[in-house]
Amino acid sequence: MSGEPSPAELFRLLDDDCARAILTKTSVRPMSAQTLSTECDASLPTIYRRLNELEECGFVEKRTRPNPDGNHRAEYEATVEHVGIDIVDGDLSVTVTERDAADRFTQVWTDMRGD
Repeated sequence: MSGEPSPAELFRLLDDDCARAILTKTSVRPMSAQTLSTECDASLPTIYRRLNELEECGFVEKRTRPNPDGNHRAEYEATVEHVGIDIVDGDLSVTVTERDAADRFTQVWTDMRGD
């Protein structure tokens, strides 16, 4: 999927239990792929495949979080808040509403401080 995904691509992705679990879990808090593997009861390769597809659709974003030990780890956070489907005069359209960027920034800052 490159560019804006088609409704068929979105439906296919959202039909997947693992992709939906990733979206719902990362809408609460950012998570690493390893944590998602445990939380979703899925293999790490499956988690990474779904994360790649969700990233391509713009449904999750990856960010690097520094750890106190000096290492860094990737975490994923849902960026989508709502997916709507409209059928008007024989045309199907899908609208995606993203979470407010200011709220996501506040969450990043809170996570960094450890609140």
